[in-house]
Amino acid sequence: RAWQEKVERIGNLNYPDEARRKGLKGRLLISVYVAKDGRVRKIKLHRSSGYRVLDDAAVRIVKLAAPFAAFPKELAAQTDVLVITRTWTFYNEAGLAMDR
Repeated sequence: RAWQEKVERIGNLNYPDEARRKGLKGRLLISVYVAKDGRVRKIKLHRSSGYRVLDDAAVRIVKLAAPFAAFPKELAAQTDVLVITRTWTFYNEAGLAMDR
């Protein structure tokens, strides 16, 4: 939950001006591969919003929000990389939100 809140906060602060001006809205599906030290290893866009500016913004927002908190010891003992997959919705005036 903390990861999602951080990304949404950064996303709303860095919402793409071009998208806001043009009234663009869209949903995309993205996976973020986070290493146990909190660094982003990979970002994969599975489904486009239909707008390059929104897709590019999603990748940029993840990079701006990184690094994330290191894994707790219990999780770090079980895995080296955590894959977080979310549907993001760019709402234009309302900003960015993610489905859980």
